[in-house]
Amino acid sequence: MDEASTSHVARVILEYLHDNPDAQDTLPGIVEWWLPRQQTKTRVVKHALEMLLADGLIVEVKGKDSQTHYRINDQKWLQIDRILNH
Repeated sequence: MDEASTSHVARVILEYLHDNPDAQDTLPGIVEWWLPRQQTKTRVVKHALEMLLADGLIVEVKGKDSQTHYRINDQKWLQIDRILNH
């Protein structure tokens, strides 16, 4: 897997969440709605989400539909701002 493209997708996801702090969605929703212009494969998005989760920048929550949703970690705003401003 191309780590550069995974890192790029992780940054795009982080930028989306930064601009839309109340957003949350499932893996398929992120691929379809957050990254439609990226033409990104689901496995790359999944890997990017795993990277962001490991860094604590996003969190997983169970939605009302019992699916896993991803959203920004509200406790990491300063760290996220630093990452996005570099």
